[in-house]
Amino acid sequence: MKYRTIFDIIGPVMIGPSSSHTAGAARIGRAARTIFGRVPKRVIITLYGSFAKTYRGHGTDVALAGGILGFDTFDKRIVNALEIAKQQGVEIVFRESDELTTHPNTARMYLEDANGNMEVVGISIGGGKMEIVELNGFALNLSGNDPVLLVLHQDQYGAVARVATVLANHEINIGYMQVSRKEKGSEALMSIETDQKVESIVQNEISDLMGIVSVTVL
Repeated sequence: MKYRTIFDIIGPVMIGPSSSHTAGAARIGRAARTIFGRVPKRVIITLYGSFAKTYRGHGTDVALAGGILGFDTFDKRIVNALEIAKQQGVEIVFRESDELTTHPNTARMYLEDANGNMEVVGISIGGGKMEIVELNGFALNLSGNDPVLLVLHQDQYGAVARVATVLANHEINIGYMQVSRKEKGSEALMSIETDQKVESIVQNEISDLMGIVSVTVL
């Protein structure tokens, strides 16, 4: 991941103590909340590597919880996020794993409520920056720096072209696109970084296309 400005190196305005273990974790939790689209009723968070070893001392637990509640990195409520979650009826369970992962600061989050569930894997890469690397088993590479359109669809010819055509018709430029699938002919996931915000009217138009399962904006 390249640093775009000096602020990417210094890190964000944040509740400490660690940009990697606190600010990055808060952003992972907030990204998961955004993709899920609502406050979950139950969250199981599995921590790996240094996250698993130091999450209490470095505030990773409260940061992830705060992000799930929608708090930004500088929100002072983060320090009390676990208590606030209980007050809001959100059950958050932490588990530690000694399984080896590709990055030492890795969190796997399973979110659920009566309307459904979702699993997200995020990594904190330093300076408060993070990446979402997996969503419901689909490989991703999302930094959250630019608007991202997530389109779950049937793996069939023409699907990518139809979505790209809708974006072009609304003069929305694609900066980066990734398509991930578990197996040929099943479901696939498009992640599309755009230069402009994808408004709800555009999301609805994409949702109405043939073979589209769901549309989410991060």
